[in-house]
Amino acid sequence: MDLIYRPERYPFLTQDLPGVGGEIRVEPEDFQVEEIPAYLPKGEGEHLYLFLEKEGRTTREVVEFLRDEVGVPEKEIGVAGLKDKHARTRQWLSLPRRYEDALCLLENLKGVRLLEAHLHPHKLRTGHLKGNRFRVLIRNPKGGLPEAEAVLRRLAEKGVPNYYGPQRFGLGGLNPVRGYRLVKEGKGRGTPWLKRFLIGSLQSLLFNDWVALRLERGLYDRVVPGDWAKKHDTGGEFLVEDPKEAERALRLEISATGPLFGKKYPEAQGEARALEDEVLAQYDLRREEFRARKGARRPVRVPLKEWQVEEAKEGLWLSFSLPKGSYATSLLREVMKKEVDTPKEAEEEA
Repeated sequence: MDLIYRPERYPFLTQDLPGVGGEIRVEPEDFQVEEIPAYLPKGEGEHLYLFLEKEGRTTREVVEFLRDEVGVPEKEIGVAGLKDKHARTRQWLSLPRRYEDALCLLENLKGVRLLEAHLHPHKLRTGHLKGNRFRVLIRNPKGGLPEAEAVLRRLAEKGVPNYYGPQRFGLGGLNPVRGYRLVKEGKGRGTPWLKRFLIGSLQSLLFNDWVALRLERGLYDRVVPGDWAKKHDTGGEFLVEDPKEAERALRLEISATGPLFGKKYPEAQGEARALEDEVLAQYDLRREEFRARKGARRPVRVPLKEWQVEEAKEGLWLSFSLPKGSYATSLLREVMKKEVDTPKEAEEEA
């Protein structure tokens, strides 16, 4: 029973296609991320939306600066998603309008630049984004443009495996082990937030195992009766009862969703439930042991949009867009055919 996150145990969708190798994140500007907002500020209201560019800073560090140096209560600071430290990122934050005159203090935060500021009636909430645009440089590749394009073309056709990235599992991939102890024993050291995070890491490991199982069984781009499927255009979920829904899955209109086990989430039935039970049984786990967590479902794959590859003297530049909650690392490992991004001080790409 191996509860340590080991990315090599998760199969590639494009195993038959060669990778380009190489390195990423040699310099922060090699990895660029820009939020795709769910909406833009209206230009009026009591909340100030800030569009920030940062390099060498986590989102958390910016929030702490606004709290400690500008004096904004943390609960009044709005963030849609977390962005990596070892990258050049652009994202929206919000704070009450009454702190507008103190924004000049942001000049004191090295690595952060204010690009835009607009008013809006409501605070920015977690998850209020459509996704992220990425521009990533692969330095010293062994393969070139044709190899990268072949992989990306397959991913655009079939969808990107929605594995959780290494950021989710902590140094050495050990967080699921600690989460397992909490689930089995119901106690452990740490704050309530830390305990939730560790159990969440275990949930993520089980989900990754489920994705791998669907790939190995030829069910990655299929749905079976009893699956809960997600509609990629609207985000709606429904229980699969009609075998003809398999045709929509092949067109990447819908995808099967896997469980993040908890006390309240749509439960699969029949053949689809048996696959989930198989993953749980590997670790002697039961659904009811996750009652401390809310629970949810997550699609087995996500659509790839706006992809492009450019050759440059530094290497290969990849540009692409992914929906919120998915990981660029899942795409990059397919293109490079190697494991990327061991946890340092990264945050999750949300």
